[in-house]
Amino acid sequence: MASELRTHIDESLAYIRSLTQATPRVGIILGTGLSHLANEVTQQTVIPYNDIPHMPHSTVESHAGRLMFGTLGGTDVVVMQGRFHYYEGYTMRQITHGVRVMKALGVDTLIVSNACGALNPLYCRSDIMLITDHINLLGDNPLIGANDDSLGPRFPDMSDPYTQSLQTVAEQSALELGLKMQQGVYVAVAGPNLETRAEYRFLRTIGADVVGMSTIPEVIVAVHSSMRVLGFSVITDECFPDALKPVSLPEILEAAAVAEPKLTAIIKRVLEKI
Repeated sequence: MASELRTHIDESLAYIRSLTQATPRVGIILGTGLSHLANEVTQQTVIPYNDIPHMPHSTVESHAGRLMFGTLGGTDVVVMQGRFHYYEGYTMRQITHGVRVMKALGVDTLIVSNACGALNPLYCRSDIMLITDHINLLGDNPLIGANDDSLGPRFPDMSDPYTQSLQTVAEQSALELGLKMQQGVYVAVAGPNLETRAEYRFLRTIGADVVGMSTIPEVIVAVHSSMRVLGFSVITDECFPDALKPVSLPEILEAAAVAEPKLTAIIKRVLEKI
């Protein structure tokens, strides 16, 4: 008997297949303030999340809440224009449902992006960081509960969550474009509040270069699903305890808007190469 998770995936897939027979190879998840990359996609089909069975609804500003099928960088892609966060009240299974559906559609490579705060003092607002590893401090995991062996192994290995060969392609792409790109470790916390000075010091001490409130659940499920993963963070504020200033959402979106064209160029070049 199919698990409830498998049934939900199949029902989402059936609805999508009633609207498009697209077979994307690459899935892209766009984070806060990064939705304009979708404008670069040669669109074939756009499906609101609200119409897809079992798909959560985006509640965060700047997350359009649409699944887009088309072409970017000469590659067939499916784009989640907006993601879901733990702080919105969704379960880990709901947060990662889109990744499960992407896998069912035939996606074998996932590109994730997010907005984050800089902990590394060498980073600046509007920098782009290639994610080389992560630390999960969300207090939950999307794989907790009964495992459906048809979806992935009970104990997936996370020693290389961000595919090394894709990181190399991203490095080469940024170099060719003449764009500066940091590399480092992303830590995810539950949010939605930003952190205290003491918390920023702690996060930096344990090895994190940037902090955010998303991404890791999707990456865990992608690895569980045997997908290759490439991750980018856009630094929207500087979280340096000794020079900490209050930050607002408009400021975060403004910083993301400055970085977005650079990230779009890198992702397009990566897609041309893979």
